[in-house]
Amino acid sequence: MSLQQAPPSRVFVELVPWADRGRENVVSGETLPGVRRPLSSTQTQTATREVHVSGTAEVSAGPDRAQVAVRVSSTKEAAAEAKKSVCRRLDYITQSLQQRGLQTENVTVTKDFRRVENAFHMEAEVCITFTEFGKMQNICNFLVEKLDSSVVISPPQFYHTPGSVENLRRQACLVAVENAWRKAQEVCDLVGQTLGKPLLIKEEETKEWEGQVDDRQSSGLSNSLTIQQKIKNATMHAASKVFVTFEVKGKERKRKYL
Repeated sequence: MSLQQAPPSRVFVELVPWADRGRENVVSGETLPGVRRPLSSTQTQTATREVHVSGTAEVSAGPDRAQVAVRVSSTKEAAAEAKKSVCRRLDYITQSLQQRGLQTENVTVTKDFRRVENAFHMEAEVCITFTEFGKMQNICNFLVEKLDSSVVISPPQFYHTPGSVENLRRQACLVAVENAWRKAQEVCDLVGQTLGKPLLIKEEETKEWEGQVDDRQSSGLSNSLTIQQKIKNATMHAASKVFVTFEVKGKERKRKYL
């Protein structure tokens, strides 16, 4: 009697990810524990859980410097008289600045002497750089009160030093990264996960501008603006947009010690 050979059996195995320990596989109708196999390098990279978020920020800073020019001039028939008239008022201005705490490195004096037809003309300019705008206003008001109309005080010009602009750009980027981190933290808290370390930080866009958009139309009338309006027009704004990838970890289980 010949024995008929049974057909070969087929086994179907479902591969379970590392995290799915509780699931089971069915092999030929029997229940078996989950089968683990080592992941290749490509699979390991794709298995890393990540959260991708973007963050934006806009920061602003007012000008940190102001410059005022004080001009003194005199026209006399004798050269000595023209020099004497200018130097007398010039000495008064520089002494007044020193008495009010102005450092010599913030005061620059230039002199110009020339002949005008049959007379001699001398002109001096005192360029003053201020870091305290309140002190600037007090000094300018004092000079206007004490000196005659031949002394001309220019309106203050507000500006930013290169270092302050660079700090503003850096601050915008840091705040954008912080906002992205907060967003990723909230996402992980929502889905019951733990936020890990950042894997990628990329600044995608930066821009900066001075003043407000609505104020640009009045830029040509700068002489009629108040001090506060000029400071507002000279205020620098910086914006940054970043893209950040964070690692995502599962909730850590607390171990129980017996």
